[in-house]
Amino acid sequence: MMKFQTNNRLSLFCLLLVLPTLALADCTCDTADEAGNKSEALKYKLGAIASILVAGAIGVCIPILGRAIPALHPDRNIFFIIKAFAAGVILATGFIHVLPDAFEKLTSSCLNEDPWGNFPFTGFVAMMAAIVTLMVDSIATSYFNRSHFKKTQNQTNDDEEKDGEHEGHMHVHTHATHGHSHGSVDHTNSAESQLLRHRVISKVLELGIVVHSVIIGISLGASESPKEIKPLVAALTFHQFFEGMGLGGCISQARESQLTTIIMVLFFSLTTPVGIGIGIGISNVYEENSPSALILEGLFNAASAGILIYMSLVDLLAADFMNPKMQKNIRLQIGANLSLLFGAGCMSILAKWA
Repeated sequence: MMKFQTNNRLSLFCLLLVLPTLALADCTCDTADEAGNKSEALKYKLGAIASILVAGAIGVCIPILGRAIPALHPDRNIFFIIKAFAAGVILATGFIHVLPDAFEKLTSSCLNEDPWGNFPFTGFVAMMAAIVTLMVDSIATSYFNRSHFKKTQNQTNDDEEKDGEHEGHMHVHTHATHGHSHGSVDHTNSAESQLLRHRVISKVLELGIVVHSVIIGISLGASESPKEIKPLVAALTFHQFFEGMGLGGCISQARESQLTTIIMVLFFSLTTPVGIGIGIGISNVYEENSPSALILEGLFNAASAGILIYMSLVDLLAADFMNPKMQKNIRLQIGANLSLLFGAGCMSILAKWA
């Protein structure tokens, strides 16, 4: 009996000694020591660069090349449905993929409680990014509209000076012509204003996508675990394809010059593969759980989420869903709503692996 009590006390004492260690083991800020094969991980990373590059390029080019197909012209109903799908993808990317990652990074126990634990930096940065995006969107559109209006006004004044030189019955005729030409100018101004708006939207949207694509690429490239990389390759390939479709639709509507279009397509397609390459290069010194890495990734992801959420809701969905063409067509409204839900659903399911 005495021996049993002694053994019991010894076991209890050992358990008390081990408990603090078990508690500490629940959360550690040390970089995980992966048992994965580095050469195998590198093979998957190189495969990821190729597959993501091809998927992103195909996704962004489909809507742009679709301009040559009458059924996919921006004025057709099917284009509204495709854009709704793409907007759903971008909205889900902001809410489901990017924003939760930012919360995870900036609320990590590896960061000091003061200030990171005492203030919701993720929500604040996302909110400020959305506000700044609104400001840039508004100011850029206003600037381009003013500059275009001045150019049009100067041309109109020159035409009026030339017309003023005519006399007699020619003077009466030119007044009638003026009435017609002013109506044409107003219509042209409206079309040009809309085109300039699409150009601003496409560039701001690409900025938001590129920011988080670089972060994703660096994270994948720096990982040394084949088990972690394998599901990411497939998920990110679909991710880039769907996002590319959303961006491609905006570029298509912007009707940029051929050179600008090529630059924007290449910039989007190469961003994640370049990020993976950077991650491979710094994998030996990159510490995923270091405070500086957590803060940098968290802040950039939060800003990117704010941009994507604003752009998808305001510039893509609201603009199309409030369009008179859609408002008058119940079938188009139903199709666009279903397409929106399908796009958001597809990207939400991918969150299981990425």
